[in-house]
Amino acid sequence: MPPLVVDLARRLKCDPTPYVLAIPLASNVGSVATITGNPQNMIIATASGISYGDFAEALWPIALAGVALTILLVALAFPREFFSREKLTPIVAAPRAFHAALASKALLITAAMIGFFFAGVPPAKAAIIAGGLLLLTRRIGSKKIYSEIDWPLLLMFAGLFIVVGAFDKVVLTPGEIADVGRLKLDDAPTLALVSAVLSNIVSNVPAVLALKPFIVGLSDPRRAWLSVAMASTLAGNFTLVGSIANLIVVERARALGVTIGFWTYFRVGAPLTLATIALGLWRL
Repeated sequence: MPPLVVDLARRLKCDPTPYVLAIPLASNVGSVATITGNPQNMIIATASGISYGDFAEALWPIALAGVALTILLVALAFPREFFSREKLTPIVAAPRAFHAALASKALLITAAMIGFFFAGVPPAKAAIIAGGLLLLTRRIGSKKIYSEIDWPLLLMFAGLFIVVGAFDKVVLTPGEIADVGRLKLDDAPTLALVSAVLSNIVSNVPAVLALKPFIVGLSDPRRAWLSVAMASTLAGNFTLVGSIANLIVVERARALGVTIGFWTYFRVGAPLTLATIALGLWRL
């Protein structure tokens, strides 16, 4: 995504910074909507038993409103880019190869996969079958397909889950569990605050695992799990290092000559985080 955005912005003679900045912000906000939006949502779905449809019904309005807020705050942070009477320079799109059959196949398989999600099929099973079907093609060589896979990124995620598993087993001592247990986690704002702070300290997946033992015993665990899913995900927008998506986009943009610093990100991400979490608490 960053290469396409940077290329288009430069061809239109625009500053690519706000457009690149919007990618991780909107990605984090949008991932709130479904179980498959991010890893912590999948962990929460497994632990809570909340169905794909119920999860989406509860959280998609927050994601939709959050994306609208993202657009507004990015525009306000870069007024010269968005509130200008200067007209964009017309561009002539370069011809690109288009495989109609492959595009149709991808759309059909994706639609079927989403349908299976809502039908109650385990997301992991539906996703791996859909991925396998998409890789089966004679129109494009296998070597070309596999060369597009970001192997270092997959390795990083594999390492992340190993570290998270170790964190769950070693770091959560009985003393720490007792300290957290003294907090009033039945109170939604308190639970959201703890989730958000913990997510920015140890990342959102370890934060969810750390809170897991305490949520089971609450009076309304379903609402608690949804609050944790909402707050831990939206907290990723608070700082540049708040989520993996932020780091991936910023690093790729830097390789293209677009630098997004900590404060450039923070002046949009911090107010967006606070506003969307407040909205989420009101909704839930």
